[in-house]
Amino acid sequence: MFDRSRKGERALLLQAQAPGQHDPALMEEFAELARSAGATVVATLGARLERPNPRYFVGVGKAEELKAHKIASEADLILVNHTLSPVQERNLERLTECRVVDRTGLILDIFAQRARSHEGKLQVELAQLRHMSTRLVRGWTHLERQRGGAIGLRGPGETQLEIDRRLLAERVKQLQKRLEKVEVQRAQARRSRERSALPVVALVGYTNAGKSTLFNALTGAGVYAADQLFATLDPTLRRIDGLECGPIVLADTVGFIRDLPHDLVAAFRSTLAEAREADLLLHVIDASDPERDTRVADVDRVLAEIGSADVPQVLVYNKIDRLEQEPPSLLLDRDGPLRAWVSALDGRGMDGLRASISKALSSERLHRKLTLPSASGRLRARLHALGVVASEQTDADGWVIEIDAPRALIEPLFGLPGGDGEWLKAALLAPTQRATYNRSRATRA
Repeated sequence: MFDRSRKGERALLLQAQAPGQHDPALMEEFAELARSAGATVVATLGARLERPNPRYFVGVGKAEELKAHKIASEADLILVNHTLSPVQERNLERLTECRVVDRTGLILDIFAQRARSHEGKLQVELAQLRHMSTRLVRGWTHLERQRGGAIGLRGPGETQLEIDRRLLAERVKQLQKRLEKVEVQRAQARRSRERSALPVVALVGYTNAGKSTLFNALTGAGVYAADQLFATLDPTLRRIDGLECGPIVLADTVGFIRDLPHDLVAAFRSTLAEAREADLLLHVIDASDPERDTRVADVDRVLAEIGSADVPQVLVYNKIDRLEQEPPSLLLDRDGPLRAWVSALDGRGMDGLRASISKALSSERLHRKLTLPSASGRLRARLHALGVVASEQTDADGWVIEIDAPRALIEPLFGLPGGDGEWLKAALLAPTQRATYNRSRATRA
């Protein structure tokens, strides 16, 4: 075997596509991924591929050409824009005498560099260990393999591999337990926000669409933002006041990308729960990207995978400062989601975005005043226990209670027995803003 370089800064990129297909955007995005990982792209190579070769992924002739390009460009790293099997990766390394990393390994490396929080580091390590579990054999090629029962031929190699596999499995179990505890803490924080009746709005979108910059523009938080892929991994939450719909909690989440490794999706499930449990998603789109429709489809696929497909969305077309024509500030499709056109960099369109957030949340939030007699103490106690009471005043007949909470939080009360649930449903869904308690019918004041 060869001496595997640990520098990994000069990268040769390999992009394979089916016959008849040629999409330069794939290579451009992959080159941006490589640069985000800290590599310098010194050469690229395309390949036609009807079906993967089980030995080298590409054909034998293309593999030899890859070796020649590696020598000519003096690359010390080969990056393949596809997921390789352990056998394919190992065979390419033996042939080219160069370190080979597939798309999954490259994205995992970027995540490992960018994770800052304790939870993020645990999630990345778990995904890395799962990816590494089938590739342990590469690290012990210098050890002798067992070759039967003859004296002197029982090498330590296989024994060491089994020890490593057991250690890796134990570490995976430890990480899973620690992440479960972190997920419980996040769930408790989400329940606390629900009791405070604050709707959660999550920023989602393709990586490098400008989510963190938009987050800073809306909240003034000053989180890290850069023109690179996966600049932000750890979720950040801030409260926003001054909207017509009332205060909200805005969450910045990790960006998505096409063919996002499943190990990462599984490892970041608790982080992505901020998007799954949100009342509204701000789907941030790079308006200047010619492939923006494809990017939207890629993000929607990931959202469906994590269970967020049914969460209402506002499509936020960001980076309008890069467009030649001035877009409208706000569009509303008859059967589609709200759309806002903004520039998080110079602030254009931000008022339209705030208006679209308020409009989208108006149907998901209930704000009413209820007049309850003193005999309705049980219903009053239920409302307080759920944490949906914004204010309360007493009078000679009972209580005047102001309800302000997400609709999804109050809907379970509609099933209360004794007519309380039916009256509460009629009162809260009525077009008027005031209702007086009556078990048989809702009397509007």
